[in-house]
Amino acid sequence: MRTGEKIRAFYKALFDAYGPQGWWPAETPFEVVVGAILTQNTAWKNVERAIENLKREGVLSAAALHALDTERLGETIRPAGYYRIKAGRLKNFIAVLVDGFGGDLDRLFALPTGPLRETVLGVSGIGPETADSIVLYAAGRPVFVVDAYTARILHRHGMVDSDATYEDLQSLMQGSLPDDVGMLKEYHALLVEVGKRHCKKRAPECCGCPLRQYLEEGQPVTGGL
Repeated sequence: MRTGEKIRAFYKALFDAYGPQGWWPAETPFEVVVGAILTQNTAWKNVERAIENLKREGVLSAAALHALDTERLGETIRPAGYYRIKAGRLKNFIAVLVDGFGGDLDRLFALPTGPLRETVLGVSGIGPETADSIVLYAAGRPVFVVDAYTARILHRHGMVDSDATYEDLQSLMQGSLPDDVGMLKEYHALLVEVGKRHCKKRAPECCGCPLRQYLEEGQPVTGGL
């Protein structure tokens, strides 16, 4: 089976096994943006607590966050961890949004996909995974979000080398899939789910994994990434 065919087969197998994931959980696109920044290096349950704090304080908006003191913002999002760093990154994003787009997320999201992605990537502290999460889940553009689970799964199935870059992985995935925003959202979330359940960092637990059938004969299932 060719790589592109296998990538498409992975999606069907995962969807059949787990069903729709309905990710990203948020009430508004702006909440998605905030969540994408806060979820770096922490569990989602911690992000939920931080976002609830922002809602309770009435500051989950561009205008309110722009006016909020960075130190107070940090204390409000403390449950998300690295709260001082993340407060700075949130303020950096808000500054770009306010200075360049009048604080209007719709104006930012009106940019074509390439310039939109470059604008978000230009925010200090925001890397490709966070930027693409914003572009896909908040702006609804067809980009594939690559994370550690994606890299690990593709590597263990012999589809990429261990030194494949973010751009290598994204190009492979997007080149094998249709420009279907709904599918790209589901696929990313499904890879996270199978990664948590089976393709764990230290060693995979292949028993019961929906993707086990796609391991080639003699292919090792341990080591790397």
